[in-house]
Amino acid sequence: MAMDYGAFDTSLSAAAGDDPALMAELRLAFLDSAKRQIDLLGRSRCDANWQYCCFRLKGLAASFGATEMMYLADEANSGAPGDPVVVRKLVTLVSQIEQGI
Repeated sequence: MAMDYGAFDTSLSAAAGDDPALMAELRLAFLDSAKRQIDLLGRSRCDANWQYCCFRLKGLAASFGATEMMYLADEANSGAPGDPVVVRKLVTLVSQIEQGI
């Protein structure tokens, strides 16, 4: 799944305006939060914790226009707690965002 950078970058630009330093800071904050939620998701074993992490991740993704991450959060939420496949997909997506792919 490829990241839709148009919506993501548009959301960052809308929030940061013409300030590249603020845009970089927002991107970093997004990545840190996403990594934290994905880590918690990967360690979740009960339904409640799994769903909570899925909802938090989806909310974070929605606030930044990261549509692929929203879809993956929904995919995780419909799956079983601890599903390593969807966690790997999320880790890969965050890595792609970091690398700007």
